[in-house]
Amino acid sequence: MEELSRNLRKERIGVVTSNRMDKTIVVSVKTKYQHPIYGKFVNKTSKFYAHDEENSCQIGDTVRIMETRPLSKQKNWRLVEIIERAK
Repeated sequence: MEELSRNLRKERIGVVTSNRMDKTIVVSVKTKYQHPIYGKFVNKTSKFYAHDEENSCQIGDTVRIMETRPLSKQKNWRLVEIIERAK
């Protein structure tokens, strides 16, 4: 049963907005949704604190993060891969 729940972890793709902390990055994830009444498409940005073991991310990198157990008060995501480096 535990192996089933491990595969259901959420994944997000976003852009690194801060890497000032040690082994931690802040990832901004943009989502677009339709307003329920007016029908207009609205952009929403969510910030996630993610664990970066090697301190390898730079600001502007596009990364994939995955949900994990709580690592600190705000951090319960971890870096899976760097999709694209910042130019």
